[in-house]
Amino acid sequence: MAPAPLAAWPWERMGNYKYLLYAPLVLEATWGRRQDDGLTHNICLQILLLTAARLGIYQAWQMLSRMLPLIAHLQIRPQGLSYRQVDREYHCDNPHLLQALLLYAGHKWLGLFEQASLWNARGLLITLLLHMGPAELLYYCLHRALHTKFFFTNYHKLHHESLTPEPSTAGSSTFLEQLGVAMVMGLVVVGSTLLGGSSLVNLYLYLLFFDFLRAYGHSSIEIMPLSVIRSVPLLRYILYTPSYHTLHHESQDSNFCLFMPLYDYLGNTLNPETEAFHAQIRHDSISERVPDFVFLLHAVDFTSALHVHFVFRAYTSHPYKANIFLLPWLPVAILVGSAMWLWGTVFKGWNYYLRYYHHQIWVVPRFGFMYFLPFAHRNINFLIEKAILKADRIGVKVFSLAALNKNEALNGGGKLFVMKHPNLRVRVCHGNTLTAAVIIREIPEHVTEVFLTGSTSKLGRAIALYLCRKGIRVLMLTTSRKRFEVIAAEAPSDVRGNLVQVTKHQAGKNCTTWILGKWLHYSEQMLAPPGTHFHQFVVPPVIQFRKDCSYGKLAAMRLPDDVRGLACCEYTLDRNVVHACHAGGVVHLLEGWTHHEVGALDVDRIDLVWKAALKHGLSPA
Repeated sequence: MAPAPLAAWPWERMGNYKYLLYAPLVLEATWGRRQDDGLTHNICLQILLLTAARLGIYQAWQMLSRMLPLIAHLQIRPQGLSYRQVDREYHCDNPHLLQALLLYAGHKWLGLFEQASLWNARGLLITLLLHMGPAELLYYCLHRALHTKFFFTNYHKLHHESLTPEPSTAGSSTFLEQLGVAMVMGLVVVGSTLLGGSSLVNLYLYLLFFDFLRAYGHSSIEIMPLSVIRSVPLLRYILYTPSYHTLHHESQDSNFCLFMPLYDYLGNTLNPETEAFHAQIRHDSISERVPDFVFLLHAVDFTSALHVHFVFRAYTSHPYKANIFLLPWLPVAILVGSAMWLWGTVFKGWNYYLRYYHHQIWVVPRFGFMYFLPFAHRNINFLIEKAILKADRIGVKVFSLAALNKNEALNGGGKLFVMKHPNLRVRVCHGNTLTAAVIIREIPEHVTEVFLTGSTSKLGRAIALYLCRKGIRVLMLTTSRKRFEVIAAEAPSDVRGNLVQVTKHQAGKNCTTWILGKWLHYSEQMLAPPGTHFHQFVVPPVIQFRKDCSYGKLAAMRLPDDVRGLACCEYTLDRNVVHACHAGGVVHLLEGWTHHEVGALDVDRIDLVWKAALKHGLSPA
């Protein structure tokens, strides 16, 4: 079915090449600089700077709306985000491109801003009155028209598919709708110019404040205290709130105003639940929502730190991959990461968290390399312990440790905390039992021999013992005869011969199944025969040097289809997929197990945990 007229954007088929439409402005701005026109007279440069500032406002609000340490208790609908919404709103900057082109056209064809002063106090008052009067009324009428059957079905429905608005939702609409918004804004900008109030400062203030309020209303965090509204009742009709706008998205038959609910009141379209809903959200914010499950993760490196879900929403909705567009932001990540490291090391102070669907993910401010610095271990454990004690205090049921947070050399797989605090009500879980189960099930049934590195680690030991029981010969790479003998002694006597100690990577040159628990360099990978598959449980994953071999991802499980609230990928994993240790903690919670899963793995529980995961709808990734 063909789209309705003016529903599609003119540059829709261009994809990201649409940014080439800024080229005339860039060229003219550059030429103006060469002609030494001065900043205030270089209108194209001003339009570009203004557009960048406007996009920056949306990005700042977007980050704030997902910065859960600050706003988790203020969220209006915390479970509504999805990958589909992020994909649908990918081109949410289309309105800014349109308005930049319209400003450029107005400048070229109508001579707008040619005589604009830098500052005009009278013009600021004119701009304010034009917006509060005709502009707000015009938008109210246009918005109500968009909710009639024809216009809603063919145009406005797209915007309302986002039940939990985010700042980016404001730009998710059809071309016709944004022409209407541009007309409302143009009424103010052109009207102010015709009435002698044109100035660059006024233009900046109006458009930036317009975007600020649009992003604020779509943020889905109710930051407006109820006491302020009740102290100044008139404010309720002059300035809308995120809860006011959320009700519009849910009911679709009320609260149509742009920023000023006054016109809803006059038009008898003000939702009667507006004040009560606002009060409910603010009342619920008094007591923090307590999750049943916490997963404590960490950044791996500075670029992957930019993959956290509150930075770039579209980027984090796909598996992590180093990208050239991250380069300008890398110094920021290094600066922030260093500040976090300094704060945690010197002042021993900070941990923060991110929320996923029905549980929370807390993040320790550490990067991967820091876990391999012996002098940093004490402070890392201090932060992990602090997070566990907080979880215990507020009533969390299961606390799961990710990757390096349960490193054997760091805290014995979490055993340190359980021994230090024997009366913990929260169950500490490293989740490695399910990780072992996933790796084992990845191995084809016909395999009779595997080469295992990291063989004396928690996971390596459990995998070796399990496979040897199944009659598979395990070449265990370790230079420690004592540690090998301790593990071999745990194997039943009739299969103990399946465990073979090797001390060099050359021992795996005839084995096509390698299981990596330690990092493998280029020269070591080259020792594997062609056709080898590298299974791995090493963080970060090894670099894929071999074109004639295949590489498995980190052990992971796919979540059930009915899971809600996911909008970002977990490191390099696909959508709706989490690391097996993460899934292991969830299974621990869902099964109601009351033991701590710390320290050495119980090999006899591997099959039990695997069956429990499948029972709850998780599946191999």
